[in-house]
Amino acid sequence: MKTAAFLCFSFTYFRYTICNCPSNSLEMKSVEDVYEFIWESNIDIAHKTIRGDFLMQMQNGSLKAERYINFTIQDLNYVLKVADMLKKISATLTLPNNLKDFFNGRYSSYQRFGNFMLKQYFFKGEPSIEQTPAMRKYLSFYRNLMENEEPLYFAVGLLPCARLWVWLAKNLNTPSTNAYYTWKVENMGGHPEKHYRALLNKFLNTTEKVEKANAIFREQMQNEHDFFFSS
Repeated sequence: MKTAAFLCFSFTYFRYTICNCPSNSLEMKSVEDVYEFIWESNIDIAHKTIRGDFLMQMQNGSLKAERYINFTIQDLNYVLKVADMLKKISATLTLPNNLKDFFNGRYSSYQRFGNFMLKQYFFKGEPSIEQTPAMRKYLSFYRNLMENEEPLYFAVGLLPCARLWVWLAKNLNTPSTNAYYTWKVENMGGHPEKHYRALLNKFLNTTEKVEKANAIFREQMQNEHDFFFSS
């Protein structure tokens, strides 16, 4: 990892103490890498997610095709809706250059993937998809971030999806003979740290910002968990 070297070089390396209330069960600790800290603080949800029957059945090949198709359609809806939100945020003129570049990049990525999925399933345009309760809650949280919080916290809200799916794919013991092996291969090669680590370590530079980011990250991790469990 190049985090320490990067931060020292850019003079944004910092060390401070964060303390959350006991209800969040976070110990007082020194934070040097916020990107890694918020993941490690909420990895319990990742472990709960991978133990769900959807992913366990995907791993052993017993997952019914109908469930996987429904999951994929909901995921398509997610990608298209989040792409729309990213487009709106990218048009914000007052963003610092780092955030402007980040949101332009994430919008381009989501847009490309959305278009790919539409063509893959032979849709001529964005289809009307009835969202599951879990997906409605997930997207509602995104809209709240977009409408009521600084753009930085929308970036935090994007990270659970980017990081969790890579972790799940790497940790599923799916054999190459499994029909769902392609899902593992397609998702295990991502590198979210390229887009998020330096950005979050630069802008989440106070205890209060880290506490808020951690709460948002945890909520979005739970939304990811609920999406998989409801699929």
